[in-house]
Amino acid sequence: MGVLDLKATINLPKTAFPMKANLPQNEPNLLERWEKENLYGRIRQARQGAPVYILHDGPPYANGNIHLGTALNKIVKDFIVKSKTMAGFNSPYVPGWDCHGLPIEIKVDQELGARKARMSALEIRAACRRYAEKYVEIQRKSFRRLGVFGEWNDPYLTMSAEYEATIAGAFVGMLSAGYVYKDLKPVHWCLHDRTALAEAEVEYENHTSPSICVKFELPSGAEKIDPALAGRKVSAIAWTTTPWTIPANMALAFHPRLEYVAAETGGGAVHIVARQLLETTAAQCGFVVKSTLASFSGDRLEGLDFRHPFLDRRSRGMVLS
Repeated sequence: MGVLDLKATINLPKTAFPMKANLPQNEPNLLERWEKENLYGRIRQARQGAPVYILHDGPPYANGNIHLGTALNKIVKDFIVKSKTMAGFNSPYVPGWDCHGLPIEIKVDQELGARKARMSALEIRAACRRYAEKYVEIQRKSFRRLGVFGEWNDPYLTMSAEYEATIAGAFVGMLSAGYVYKDLKPVHWCLHDRTALAEAEVEYENHTSPSICVKFELPSGAEKIDPALAGRKVSAIAWTTTPWTIPANMALAFHPRLEYVAAETGGGAVHIVARQLLETTAAQCGFVVKSTLASFSGDRLEGLDFRHPFLDRRSRGMVLS
């Protein structure tokens, strides 16, 4: 009796597809066929006149080879574009690259090393442009290898003259309309790279700072608070939980309706403190209150110029309700 072929006992459908996908060979052949047949161009032609669906793709940086995150981002967007195309929309996809900014500068700095110190700014910019051009081409080949459809022969590059001219034109338009002005604005700043940083480029870590009490001397005008303070060495004590802000301090805040006192301490010094916090502040700062020379509301301190504790600058007394 012969050996029973179990496959022959099951009624399975017949298929011409091989059991082995052999993707390393078949995928490049398939991509080559799509390219030769101009499949993307034929899709665009077939969808002429259909409702338009545009996916505006935030570009990757041209600062290295693609990685899993870059690939996932591009593939998922390709799913969307292709699904909308299959749903009947005219959905072209224009890829692009961000060719400016810190990610590329850092990579070029690493490549140049000590040579950068002997190069002009123009030469460094040219090196950045060459670096970006190199990785635009590398990433373009990688995205096409992943089967992503798009206008790969006509992408947008932020460093192209046409792109930069468009930005300059838009800026001039806003300038002519009066929308551009010069003012002060706090920005994140990297001391190492000497450049402003976007919020997304800032990495945070948990940090605990001590609260501190800081003395701001009043070089003149003490008699305006109360006649009893004329000729005395008067200072206001500020308490803060953000000690790193002291170098940038420009003002002292006082409540207009809270009661403040001028307390005489050792050595004839006089400290201005909120009455309710006098004992707590004295204990924390380590001074002994000998007497209270004056009592007054916070609005009496508005407009006085206190001396910054360690910079040649004044901190204005301000009343905040």
